[in-house]
Amino acid sequence: MTATGEHLLRELAPQVLGAVVRRHGDFGAAEDAVQEALAAAALQWPRTGVPENPRAWLVQVAGRKLTDQIRSESARRRRETKIALETPPEENVAPPPDEAPAQGDDALVLLVMCCHPALTRPSAIALTLRAVGGLTTAEIASAFLVPEATMAQRISRAKQSIKSSGVGFVMPAPEERSASFGAVLHVLYLVFNEGYATSSGPTHQRVDLSSEAIRLARVAHELLPDSGEVSGLLALMLLTDARRAARSGPNGEIIPLDEQDRSLWNQEGIAEGVRLVTEAMTGGAADSYLLQAAIAAVHDEAARAEDTDWPQIAALYRVLMRISDNPMVALNHAVAVAMTRGPTEGLALLEKLDRDPRIKDHYRLDAVRAHLLERSGTVAAALPYYVAAAEKTASLPERNYLLLRIAGLRAEEARR
Repeated sequence: MTATGEHLLRELAPQVLGAVVRRHGDFGAAEDAVQEALAAAALQWPRTGVPENPRAWLVQVAGRKLTDQIRSESARRRRETKIALETPPEENVAPPPDEAPAQGDDALVLLVMCCHPALTRPSAIALTLRAVGGLTTAEIASAFLVPEATMAQRISRAKQSIKSSGVGFVMPAPEERSASFGAVLHVLYLVFNEGYATSSGPTHQRVDLSSEAIRLARVAHELLPDSGEVSGLLALMLLTDARRAARSGPNGEIIPLDEQDRSLWNQEGIAEGVRLVTEAMTGGAADSYLLQAAIAAVHDEAARAEDTDWPQIAALYRVLMRISDNPMVALNHAVAVAMTRGPTEGLALLEKLDRDPRIKDHYRLDAVRAHLLERSGTVAAALPYYVAAAEKTASLPERNYLLLRIAGLRAEEARR
């Protein structure tokens, strides 16, 4: 299948899953049926062409597969499975009324439904990352800073909890929707982060994930235009994604922020993000997403790296730390302090993170310590931490970048 076809299937997958789950209620069975429908499409569409209504085609095939799964007679199941795969549905059939997109976007509906009352918030987020974001268990585990086996168990338990609860997948009432969106926004935030800086594999960015997260954040903003939290998240995504074209070289190599060609930054995205931040800041108290968006805006509004207002960034991170117990926030605050008052003060702040089990073994802590030691002039002390960071990261572009830093520093040491 072509890249265009694969992109279409990725875009349709959460919409189809949302329709099938809302109709049949069994998340686990619906997910299996949709995967089989996607596999059937990947085999059949290159031969017969994409149907005029591909979403309806997938919903029909998934519905048939789901029926097959719950029938007890194995011979009949095999016979109807063959029919479902070999006989294409009518291409112009519209989705039945109960499968029509609610509020204009089935993927967002699926997100809200996956924030099921039977689930804890971490489990809901993990499950929806699988269902809507299409992330692997390893990628989700990386986002949560937990082992892959732990995340696999969490996702499995989440599906079982939904099945055992007897509570159906329904959209919350309008007056309850804002509260339900908290977990939804967290999901979009993690999906965007995984797309913008992929945690594992050969590529530095997965534009399909980050673009889908932005698209869904726009839908959320249309549904809740007065929510500062939604505005802040959309602004954060736009302001961060605006630098995408400058973040990688011609061979996919990482280009750090202070070395990027800022003429490549998306000024339209920056302007929209700054406008959203400004409007949300005047409308009420700042939440975590809005503060992060404000930090991104300070970076984006600097014409040159040396023009960056690091004292303002450090101050924003201090506020953010008061409302968010996130070790990555503390790590970024240490960098901002180092850029404001010198690397020695930044290094002192890292000592507390050495005792935090959520980040003490993370490659980014080693990489930041190495960077600050290098800035302080102690290259020999920086090298072991660069090596440790390169060994720990699962991202090939990150590893290559760190290895280049190591080679450069070793060459510099040899010349002395």
